[in-house]
Amino acid sequence: MSTARIVVSLLVMVVAGGTVFFRFVEGWSWIDAYFFTVVTLSTVGYGNLVPATALGKVFTTVFIFVGLGIFAFAIQQFAEYAVKRRQERGKSRGDEENRS
Repeated sequence: MSTARIVVSLLVMVVAGGTVFFRFVEGWSWIDAYFFTVVTLSTVGYGNLVPATALGKVFTTVFIFVGLGIFAFAIQQFAEYAVKRRQERGKSRGDEENRS
């Protein structure tokens, strides 16, 4: 499995896991649970939704550390891919210019 697939799979699992957790533990709607999950992972934190249960608060703290690590790893991997593509394009153009 490629690194990109692993990263995307991890992101999907984290978002899905957070959404399901908040849906059932906090009793939020699916869209609110999803929204809170994404806002938390992206560190935006609007503050309009806040876990009310002790379990929700404990899970959220662990979720932030684990999820943010995965989110940061995904951003790093996508940035690395973009840099490699740019470098490859630069080499291609350089090779074409050298041939002329």
